[in-house]
Amino acid sequence: MKSGYTLALLLFSIVAVAQTPPPPPAADAPWHFVVAGDSRNCGDVIMPAIAEAAKNNGAQFYWHLGDWRAIYNFDEDMAQAAVMAGAPLQVQNYLRNAFKDAIDNQVKAFDDRGVRIFVGIGNHETTWPMTRGAFVKAFKAYLDLPPIHDQRIKDDPSDTTVRAYYHVVMNGIDFITLDNATCDMFDDAQMAWLKKVLDRDAADATIRTVIVGMHEALPDSRSCGHSMGNYPAQQKSGREVYALLLALRDKGKKQVYVLASHSHFVMDNIYDSAYWRANGGVLPGWIVGTSGAARYRLPETATPGPNTRTDVYGYLLATVSANGSITFEFRELTPKDIPADVVKKYSKTFVENFCFAANRDIHPQDGFCPPMFQCSTGSD
Repeated sequence: MKSGYTLALLLFSIVAVAQTPPPPPAADAPWHFVVAGDSRNCGDVIMPAIAEAAKNNGAQFYWHLGDWRAIYNFDEDMAQAAVMAGAPLQVQNYLRNAFKDAIDNQVKAFDDRGVRIFVGIGNHETTWPMTRGAFVKAFKAYLDLPPIHDQRIKDDPSDTTVRAYYHVVMNGIDFITLDNATCDMFDDAQMAWLKKVLDRDAADATIRTVIVGMHEALPDSRSCGHSMGNYPAQQKSGREVYALLLALRDKGKKQVYVLASHSHFVMDNIYDSAYWRANGGVLPGWIVGTSGAARYRLPETATPGPNTRTDVYGYLLATVSANGSITFEFRELTPKDIPADVVKKYSKTFVENFCFAANRDIHPQDGFCPPMFQCSTGSD
């Protein structure tokens, strides 16, 4: 049964991307991009609203930090669409079409508005029967967009492999997308690749800023209980990555930022923890898992504020200044922001009464790292 599902998942991939991204920003003018992650459950409702906001803000791109579909259970938006179409969802159809649904109803909302989208992988993309390989195959056109492809070939002319991790340099900023979707990541190959990228950045005077995005936050954050702090291998490699980024900031004199999702809330200043204050210093960091997934409770380490909230959907609006520094502001979405065609497809009752009122997880989040878990791929 497992091989049959996996085979079915590998039968499709998107082969063309209809994007007309905005012209590159002027080097001496501020410009914007938007970021969020975790668009399962109600992502087909929320992501088109983020796409519209990205367009209205003149964003150069949208950066998704992983978790597109639930996989371990039906996403409620897919189930609702099936009911509205008069054909209730079946397990086999759900699994066969889950990634395609995310592309059709979430990714293409950005394509349609002329906003480039950079995609990341989350742990739910590797929840059985899904695999990393199936994700890469399904999203290959987006993982091999011209700026990603060109950067990969610039780094290594012989490198033809499309991966879930990559980087793009834009206006003196290196945007690095990492893959920590499974508990064996970051593996040796990804670490070796990242070290080469950061070494080049450190030696390149034209690179002023490095910003790293991934699904799970690096370990020892103020939301450590749902992060790379949960598994020994992830804790080790995550701390190594943090140390590399500290060195890039302190020795390489670069501006460094770290973004993640995984927890379904927005939370700023996540690395201002006792551990990192005592072990090298605090990097600017955010969690923004607010693009449709069931919303989590804040951990006890969080102080609620305009940029630390739950029971909200939205995105980070990033503003890049001429010197490469980046400021982030959380922008909340409300029911009135959902495009009319989306409301019609899913119904006003579903959008308001389920997505905005009921799509919540009431279990408390732990800000402190719990005992280590045995490494196994699955949903959480």
